[in-house]
Amino acid sequence: MPHANHPPRRLRFGVFEADARLRELTKHGKRLPLQEQPFQLLAMLLERPGELISREELRARIWPQTIVDFDHGLNKAISKIRDALGDSAENPRFIETVARRGYRFLADVAVVQEVPPQTRAGDPAVQADAAPVTRQEVGTSLSRPSRAGGWMLFGLGLALVLAAAVSWILYASRDVAPTIRSLAVLPLKNLSGDTSQDYFTDGMTEELITELGQISALRVISSTSVMRYKGVDKPVAEIARDLNVQAVVEGSVLRSGDRVRITAQLIRVPADEQMWSHSYEGDLRDMLALQGEVAQAIAGQIRATLSQRQQAVLRNPKKVSPDAYEDYLKGRYFWNKRTGDGLKKAIDYFTRAIEADPTYAEAYSGLADAYVLSGDWAYGVLAPQDAFRQTRAAAMKALALDDGLGDAHASLAFAFDLYAWDWAAAEKEYKRAIELNPGYATAHQWYGLHLLVMGRNREGIFELKRAESLDPLSLIISANLAGALCIAHLYDESVKQSEKTLGMDPNFAVAHYALGQALEQKHMHAEAIAEFQRAIELSGHNGGFDSNLAYAYAVSGRKREAENIVKDMEAQPDKNPSADANIAMVYVGLGDHDQAMVWLNKAYEARFNPSILLRSGFDPLRSDSRFVDLRRRLGLQR
Repeated sequence: MPHANHPPRRLRFGVFEADARLRELTKHGKRLPLQEQPFQLLAMLLERPGELISREELRARIWPQTIVDFDHGLNKAISKIRDALGDSAENPRFIETVARRGYRFLADVAVVQEVPPQTRAGDPAVQADAAPVTRQEVGTSLSRPSRAGGWMLFGLGLALVLAAAVSWILYASRDVAPTIRSLAVLPLKNLSGDTSQDYFTDGMTEELITELGQISALRVISSTSVMRYKGVDKPVAEIARDLNVQAVVEGSVLRSGDRVRITAQLIRVPADEQMWSHSYEGDLRDMLALQGEVAQAIAGQIRATLSQRQQAVLRNPKKVSPDAYEDYLKGRYFWNKRTGDGLKKAIDYFTRAIEADPTYAEAYSGLADAYVLSGDWAYGVLAPQDAFRQTRAAAMKALALDDGLGDAHASLAFAFDLYAWDWAAAEKEYKRAIELNPGYATAHQWYGLHLLVMGRNREGIFELKRAESLDPLSLIISANLAGALCIAHLYDESVKQSEKTLGMDPNFAVAHYALGQALEQKHMHAEAIAEFQRAIELSGHNGGFDSNLAYAYAVSGRKREAENIVKDMEAQPDKNPSADANIAMVYVGLGDHDQAMVWLNKAYEARFNPSILLRSGFDPLRSDSRFVDLRRRLGLQR
């Protein structure tokens, strides 16, 4: 953070600069018209990017004497700022409105490095040197200075110049150096020479990301995105540009038996400037402490402000059994694969970690993460009710041991959403998860989906965009965002988002599926059918892909083909309960609303995932009293 006594004069965000001294906002160097109060408000937000600035703070600082017209003045000022920045309240890039609470500045902010001032005649130091000199002070040496005296004066002057230069450098480094607001921890290198130890270095990378992700003022890229650079020979500056960060952490891990050495360095980009470098060594039992030391050192270098809870966690790490820690890292390694087999192996390793150390809260949290995905339609490892029971037990045990685990709160919330339909409990747990770990992309992703189910589309899209900013190379987050835009009937934006996802991986089936949904709503039937067929070709048949293909056939007049697919789905019931709701959507496309409701009621009895009802294919049913009653029974009043 800039020193409190010396606020930075110029701040840069995107293509904009704000000069606090001149009270001037510019874009590409061109001045933009912005009145006094809107500029003051913008300056307050820029001082604390990423933080919520309450309405009360804004009132006390900018409108201290205003009583009646405060709300009008504030709303008008925010509107003028958004006009100047070309920002949108619905899909903000810069200023987020937090309902009834205040505002938050979303973009990264950097202090503009200014050229050091040149010495001027009016400077105090020059004036002191130029003061009148009396004959008494100089004496006879004034007319004939000795050689030794001349060198002494020269040396004194040189010392003063050097002192001034050092003082300016220290001042500049303290007050003008850009504050780091975003960074990526690149995959730590495995120096053991044993590729079977990759799980260990990958796990260490993820744990360091988790530690740094708890710093609320810092945007830390998630492991899903950074792992794409594992073993990739690419300049650091290019990686930073890809991930849109101001700094990267590079490092390595050398393990020999139970001894571990971690070496890490912090590099500011694009200057390629090494800000800090250090090595840490200890045994496996001390690994949490070593990770905390690294995170604390990096936080100090980037001037991040840690909360008291964050400081306590980093300063007082728990000791953990080496065997438990190793099994935990293996569990995370397989959990991150996001496959049915990977989840089964993750459950096995997390269970082993708990057996080795029954007080290891993180192992219970990992187990909850694995169980909550195991019952989702994409994996089908467990029946929904079994998944809910196991997730809840593991998450509650983790939180009983350590209530500060953000991922455990997120898994519990997701379970409340998917399996219990307890929307209020889910919301509470999501908010707690994000409060504890604001850098956890998955929590923002799941919370965004929750908000969509609640009918709060704008908020849901914002959370998904936040997740995307934390994990910009995550295919599933990108595809989920495309789906959310389609749910909000923003079909052109949804198509662009799906194209962006496919640009990262043209063989990602879910992206073709999301693109097909948007194209279908644009009545581009042939193109939509091609996308659904491609999704099926890439990943095989599943209820979601098959039903959307059948729906597209139905609404485009190819009813015979639609009927063939839906009959096959009925004849080969999927263990996944969402299959019932998928069949219902095909009947909506065929215009048979009675059969659609029969299958939706079957889905209800099977405890299906209600998010499927958000699909645009169900729009013709929304005014049907039976559909309205179904939503009421689900606790969805809107």
